[in-house]
Parts: sequence; C-alpha cells; structure tokens
Amino acid sequence: MLAQYIGRRLLLLIPLLFIVSIISFALIQLPPGDILNMEVLRLRSAGTQISEEQVEALRQLYGLDKSMPEQYWLWLSNILLEGNFGTSFTYVKPVGEILAARVPLTAAVAIFTALFVWITAVPIGVYSATHQYSLIDYFWTFISFIGIATPGFLLALIFLWVAFVLFDISAIGLFSQQYETAPWSWAKFLDMLQHIWVPIVIIGMAGTAGLMRTMRGMMLDELNKQYVITARSKGLTEIRLLVKYPVRTSLNPMISTIGWMLPSIISGEVLVSMVLNIPTTGPVLLQALLNQDMFLAGSIVFILSVLTVIGTLISDILLVWLDPRIRYEGMT
Repeated sequence: MLAQYIGRRLLLLIPLLFIVSIISFALIQLPPGDILNMEVLRLRSAGTQISEEQVEALRQLYGLDKSMPEQYWLWLSNILLEGNFGTSFTYVKPVGEILAARVPLTAAVAIFTALFVWITAVPIGVYSATHQYSLIDYFWTFISFIGIATPGFLLALIFLWVAFVLFDISAIGLFSQQYETAPWSWAKFLDMLQHIWVPIVIIGMAGTAGLMRTMRGMMLDELNKQYVITARSKGLTEIRLLVKYPVRTSLNPMISTIGWMLPSIISGEVLVSMVLNIPTTGPVLLQALLNQDMFLAGSIVFILSVLTVIGTLISDILLVWLDPRIRYEGMT
C-alpha cells in the first residue's frame, strides 16, 4: 500500500516539474530587456563603440532573437537531452561548469545546516515544554526571539568583528588559504569541516529558533491531552512516555516543512555567503538576476524548485510512515 502511494506521487512529479520549469524560466524573462542590452549600454558608457550589426549577430548567436517559448524549449531540451544548461553571459562559460563548482558546497552547507537545526531545536523544544516557565525555558525563549529577529547577514558581520577584534583571526571563506585553489583531497575536506560550522550556525539560527518555538508549542498542546495522562497513570517512565507519544505526534508539522527547508536555507544564505565570502550558489544567483543572465538564473531557480518538490515528496512519505492516521487517509 505504501509503495502504491509513493508510486502515485512519483508519477505526479513529472507534470509538476514541467510546470515548475515553465514558471522558473518565465520569471527570469519578466523584466524588460535582456543581458545583451545591459552589456551594450555598459560598453557604450565606457566609450566602446559597437554597431547594431554586431549586436544583432550576438543576439542570434545566443538565441536572444527567438521568442520566449522557443528560448524555453531550447533551454529545456538541451537540459533533458544533452545535460547542457546553456552558457552564462555573465561568466562567459557553460552554466554546468559554474554549478559543478558551487552546487556541492551549497549542498554541504544546506544539509549540515538542516541537521544542525533539527539536532538543536527538537531537544531544546522538548525540554522547554517539559520545564515550562523555568529559568532555562525563559533563557531559550529569549535566545529564540533573538534568532528570529536578527538577520543572518548581521549575525555574520558581528561574528566577523568579534573574531577579528578579540581573537585576531579571519573567519572568511570555507577553506584556509593554502586549500582555496587546491584540488579536492582528504586534507581539504577536513579543512572545510573546520570552517563550515560558522555559516552553519549563522544560517541555521533563524530556522533553529522557529523550529524550537514550534516544537515547544506542539509539546505543550500534546502534554495536556487525555492519552498522555492515561499513559502516565499506567506507569510508563517519563522518557518512554515522551518519546512514544507526544514527541512523535509533535514532529508531524515539522516534518511537513522539509519541503521548503532546503530551498529556504539556500535562499537565506545569499547575503551570509556574500559577507563570509563563501563560494555557494547564492551570490551567483543574485548576480545572475541583476544581470538578467537567463540561463544561469533560470537553471539555479529550477534546481531550487526541484529541491522543493523532492523535499515535499520526502516529507509526505515520512508523514505517512510516522503517523498511521495520515497513512490511512492517503491510501483510501
């Protein structure tokens, strides 16, 4: 039964991803003009003369003379048939090369941040709920409000200032200077692990704070229900009681957020990555949007959309596995 449910959901992904690709490409094309117009204006303002014939030749070379549906089909067919995401006008290189250099680091930051958020928020939320109005509960409530209210880039700036002024160290980048341009090796990976905790904590601060408050609120609601009181009266130990009933039920709304957690982490790290000089896709996406680099921006937006769809599928499967009530409703 569960396999049938998963199979139906996978079949629905095909038309959904097709619609997502159309929306992603259309959003990039909405602003007036294109990157070639901006480049011509920049060259002419710098005193470089470029004729209309040269502009038209470049427009035909990059396919900018075609209609939007034709450009979309060319872009999508190249991705599906050849794995070619097109050429970036900003970087003058294939989009695939840019993504290959930055997507692994982006994925590493996103996955480690998601793990940090869950490992930190769930235990704190459970403890705060079971020790309501205690000094520790008030402390974590205060910390969570700070985390929600403070922008990530501001936390990054504060951290850089503290690290430089008090400890005389530079916390910029994901690698030490000798490993920045070196090929991947075990030593470079270990060096990355020594630096990656900085963006993980800063980017994950807001998510941890929000998830902590959600877990606390759900636990407080579940702890006052009759089934918990009945289970406690039957002699179950407090730890077993919490894990078996209230914690498991309270995880439902948080599991349902997995779908947008990874894209939100990636989009939330744009300014943080710029402040900390982290080579992820965030700064590249921002630059591509500013320059109307349609193939590069469209590819990144499409990848983020695919992550959202796949993450939603994973969260739905986990909910079906975790909660028998959802499983019953999904199979009927």
